[in-house]
Amino acid sequence: MAGGKIQKKRHKAMGGGIPFEKSKGQHILKNPMLVETIVQKSGIKPTDVVLEIGPGTGNLTKKLLEVAKSVVAIELDPRMVLELNRRFQGTPHSSRLKAIQGDVLKYDLPYFDICVANIPYQISSPLTFKLLSHRPLFRCAVIMFQREFAMRLVAKPGDSLYCRLSVNTQLLARVSHLLKVGRNNFRPPPKVDSSVVRIEPRKPLPPVNFKEWDGMVRLCFNRKNKTLGSIFRQKSVLSLLEKNYKTLQALQLSQKGQMEDDNVAPNDVAVLADMVEDLSVEDNGKDDEEMEVDDADMVGGGGEGADFKEKVLGVLRQGDFLEKRSSKLTQVDFLYLLSLFNKAGIHFS
Repeated sequence: MAGGKIQKKRHKAMGGGIPFEKSKGQHILKNPMLVETIVQKSGIKPTDVVLEIGPGTGNLTKKLLEVAKSVVAIELDPRMVLELNRRFQGTPHSSRLKAIQGDVLKYDLPYFDICVANIPYQISSPLTFKLLSHRPLFRCAVIMFQREFAMRLVAKPGDSLYCRLSVNTQLLARVSHLLKVGRNNFRPPPKVDSSVVRIEPRKPLPPVNFKEWDGMVRLCFNRKNKTLGSIFRQKSVLSLLEKNYKTLQALQLSQKGQMEDDNVAPNDVAVLADMVEDLSVEDNGKDDEEMEVDDADMVGGGGEGADFKEKVLGVLRQGDFLEKRSSKLTQVDFLYLLSLFNKAGIHFS
């Protein structure tokens, strides 16, 4: 859905055709010049296989078929799939179009060079990371997102919209904003504006344990405008880290054994897809003093708990992170911080 609450109401297509359903995120792109612009900015070559997600009635599909070797179109609504096949039946393009009816989030994606999509906005985050976990890596994806989601994807350190979604996406890909799209370019019009974003997977991907990475980034962005020193003094954070620390010690797992595998499995990348809360996370407003740990409440209690707290804060001091805020940190900063924690035997998963 492009915005607002899910509505079961159907909206008739222009000319009395297929009724569109907002509950399925069906907002069909109707501006032909905008369709042409999106195709041009995709940089499609005559040898490319293009994956289109949510083709609808085929306005974008038609332009993609004119420039690509072939198009694989995945559509949830069987009515749209039927309409798509009817539209191109008997044309020179029909043999180069494969229309698939199904849920793209559950479908095992085929090989493709480029993805071009005007997607239902409620699947934005899981779809982004499903694409980035696909192997072999594609060249680029050009996707229409709800504008706020798009601006979070491209946000930089210090931007008000910079969040866990920004950090995780930019760890895996170069992301750039291509153009803003007003709501009146769709039929029926959604309640919000959209933006087209270009996503280019990084090759090679950084050699990082994504479960560890996401565990740390999740904690850091829970209160992104507080200092890391404040965040890592919280009782809940220290208790979690100390339990992990003691478990790993008991199992005699070395830091090298945990982190030496540079081969990135798609399932590891998929861990980063749980982003729903990023659109609404705000500072909870509690005073740092209320959240700060009492050493007696630590897992080990008393002196042992205090020692672990000092170990955590010592890592932050070592990297000069104690007074820094997540909202200002770069990819390199987060990678360095994770390496310091792991070298100290402190893990997040």
